[in-house]
Amino acid sequence: MSHPHPELGPPPPLPADGLRIVPLGGLGEIGRNMAVFEFGGRLLVIDCGVLFPEPDQPGVDLILPDFDYIRGRLDDIEALVLTHAHEDHIGAVPYLLRERRDIPIVGSRLTLGLVDVKLSEHRLQAVKVEVAENERRRFGPFDCEFIAVNHSIPDALAVAIRTPAGLVLHTGDFKMDQLPLDGRLTDLGAFARLGAEGVDLLMSDSTNAEVPGFVTSEREIAPVIDEIFRTAEKRIIVACFASHVHRVQQIMDAAQRHGRKVALIGRSMVRNMGVARDLGYLKVPPGLLVDSREVEELPPESVVLICTGSQGEPMAALSRMANRDHPIRIAAGDTVLLASSLVPGNESAVNKVINGLSRWGARVVHRGNARVHVSGHAASGELLYVLNLTKPSNFMPIHGEWRHLRAHAKLASLTGVPEENIVIAEDGVVVDLVDGRARIVGAVPCGYVFVDGTSVGDITDVALKDRRILGDEGFISIVVVVDSTTGKLAGGPEITARGSGIEPEAFDAVIPQIEQALHEAAASGVTDPTQLRRTVRRTVGRWVHETYRRRPMIIPVVIEV
Repeated sequence: MSHPHPELGPPPPLPADGLRIVPLGGLGEIGRNMAVFEFGGRLLVIDCGVLFPEPDQPGVDLILPDFDYIRGRLDDIEALVLTHAHEDHIGAVPYLLRERRDIPIVGSRLTLGLVDVKLSEHRLQAVKVEVAENERRRFGPFDCEFIAVNHSIPDALAVAIRTPAGLVLHTGDFKMDQLPLDGRLTDLGAFARLGAEGVDLLMSDSTNAEVPGFVTSEREIAPVIDEIFRTAEKRIIVACFASHVHRVQQIMDAAQRHGRKVALIGRSMVRNMGVARDLGYLKVPPGLLVDSREVEELPPESVVLICTGSQGEPMAALSRMANRDHPIRIAAGDTVLLASSLVPGNESAVNKVINGLSRWGARVVHRGNARVHVSGHAASGELLYVLNLTKPSNFMPIHGEWRHLRAHAKLASLTGVPEENIVIAEDGVVVDLVDGRARIVGAVPCGYVFVDGTSVGDITDVALKDRRILGDEGFISIVVVVDSTTGKLAGGPEITARGSGIEPEAFDAVIPQIEQALHEAAASGVTDPTQLRRTVRRTVGRWVHETYRRRPMIIPVVIEV
């Protein structure tokens, strides 16, 4: 998938006093967040995340931002600033560092800790710059101020970027929980101070722009979790994001209160919680954690398992438990808690896991039947609050699908931002801030880069289409041998089919048609193997469609003798 924007041409040269913003991901989608800022010929990159594949992208592991726009200007990058450590903001960092190893990586303590583990898996080392809220750092012409924001992972930051072109406030992902578990509030005072200084462009998280009011506080989940622990008969299995330190902390606190031991299941869960514990963001009471291999030896009523798989990922621990493909066997009386939000597009996979767990007798508690998760993103009431505090001259909604961007733009209009100063862009659209006004000035090529195993960028949309056809319709292979001089049939055709739903003997009906088509081609002087393959494909394809109303992949093989 790409975003060519045929109505927009390439952007003009950037004026000397202008700031250019090019989003390479995260606009028109939830994931793959990345934005490039340019001033005076130098670049600053904000976030570098991944997007997880949809069901119609078979075989794809990850989707990266398209680095082509900056590939020829890697030496111009002053720094990569990471707002927080979720995969949709840091997952593509190793792939960018493969392009240039010494790009300074800027982030909070926990963010850099989780990035460091990720980089070590790719056998990479980075130049790291640790920052904290209320701190200002200059990277080339970009004067960056870091501001505390509350999110579903500790240590998240907003960043205010000052250049001679103006002040840009990039919120990152945030919400305004007034009773956060770690006591770290979104710094509304800083937002108000920046508003008084004059925010020339606000770029703000749009994920929950359609949700009315304010998000529920994390603390309101605690009584629900406590009730689940109180009523659970046997084991408790909790599935959540491997980065949700606050949720894991709540589960551990509840386990301690109810006299249960905790085991972490899943490589990413063990890795991330190990980093959070070492850096002091996760408080683990002595003796609470046990090795996953010890779990089967403990009484079921004294065990809590915390694992990955809340989104129905097929290889995650919870999905494997549901499929009886995991050392941990779900039994009647177990309680499974899905303590996370449902990412759009994962509904079918999650329902399949819930049904699988229920089949083995587990009680499954999820967002649909209990308040076991709250969002990490600000709802419309909070977004209005930030708009009124910062009073931006220009507004650009970020981090969201089109409906979220449109809803957030409407909120900005209601607070008094002029319609002509509200910029709704998507990936690849170039926005310039010049003379205090933000405008769309063009577009750059910006497509999806697919990761499939060790292959990066080799999988194309055509290849994905072929995979979808193979998965949906199967394939038919036809081998024929022809005389290289005359083009006449010398052997075959031999037909093999897989996944097409057509019985082998049924192909007897099409063999005479193939022979006739090749005979007519030879009589017309056609000897080129490529043309003969087209003849075979056309003949078989027409027969399959007319007979079965199907469109399998047809693979003709012409051997010359």
